Amino acid sequence: MEIQQIVRFKHVSKEFEGNKKNRNIKVLEDVNLSISKGSIFGIIGYSGAGKSTLIRCINGIETPSRGDVYFEETKINRISNIELRRRRKEIGMIFQQFNLMPSRTVFENVELPIKYSNKSKTEIKQKVNKLLELVGLPEKADTYPANLSGGQKQRVAIARALVNDPKILLCDEATSALDPQTTVDILNLLKNLNEDLGITIIVVTHEMQVIEDLCEYVAVLDRGRIVEQGDVYSIFSDPHNELTKNFIGTTSKLNLPNEVLNSNLLKLAGNQLLVKITYVNSEAIEPLISYISRRFEVDANIIVGDIKILQKKPLGGLVIILDGTKANIKATIEYIEEQDIRLEVL
Repeated sequence: MEIQQIVRFKHVSKEFEGNKKNRNIKVLEDVNLSISKGSIFGIIGYSGAGKSTLIRCINGIETPSRGDVYFEETKINRISNIELRRRRKEIGMIFQQFNLMPSRTVFENVELPIKYSNKSKTEIKQKVNKLLELVGLPEKADTYPANLSGGQKQRVAIARALVNDPKILLCDEATSALDPQTTVDILNLLKNLNEDLGITIIVVTHEMQVIEDLCEYVAVLDRGRIVEQGDVYSIFSDPHNELTKNFIGTTSKLNLPNEVLNSNLLKLAGNQLLVKITYVNSEAIEPLISYISRRFEVDANIIVGDIKILQKKPLGGLVIILDGTKANIKATIEYIEEQDIRLEVL
């Protein structure tokens, strides 16, 4: 069955006008991207990479300088303002700073997008209460935002974004202002909403841990260009771009800091070699260590290991010191590289 694409970027570029002394500022450059209906898609990059501009092109807050952005089959950047307002009801959005109205209660904040719709007061009340139940805040309906925690404010913002039953939920750095445990709670809520409602979620973040914990697919944005994209497991297990490797390094225990590499703790002697091996299949790593020790007569001293389950598949590796003759170590490295295992000499 063909996978339906709900959002597509076709050769999208975006420039902002500079002042008289400066040229136009390029924010996005020739972006091509497809997002499947019902998926959780992450867009990661450093500050200033163009992430927020990219997702704001989806709901028409920003308009591309060149190219087209499709929402389903509609070119969202080429429709009338009236049509755009109608389509925006199908696109919910949450932000880093929640954007709640402090003078309104939780109930009033959530009902605001539909307060002046053709729905009856009874329908609106039922809808808002159902959403507050869904995000775990049924008892906070009459509370004001000032009396909520950061996580609770974001839950209210999520409920408000869902009040029009959107097909897409855009999340612009939605967990950046939250503590680690609250971040986990919000990510679990988003994951549950995706599973229960079938809503497509597009996440903008600078934190690779968010991509790892939540997303199925990811695009890496660097100075307005997508430098790598694919399913999360493939990107984590075999990154090609240096920026992608740096991001993945922030979630791995295998990247030893320079102060450890250069310390007496890892002082190598003789023919010893410090290597990192990364495996991407379901076979245990221990038989490999045992096997190379017997076959090639090398000692393999494990310094650190890391394994995680990503999209229901194992991903991990080891940092080890190989000790033996030069010839045996060379043969060991050649053997490992012949397997479905990557090896890097540290």
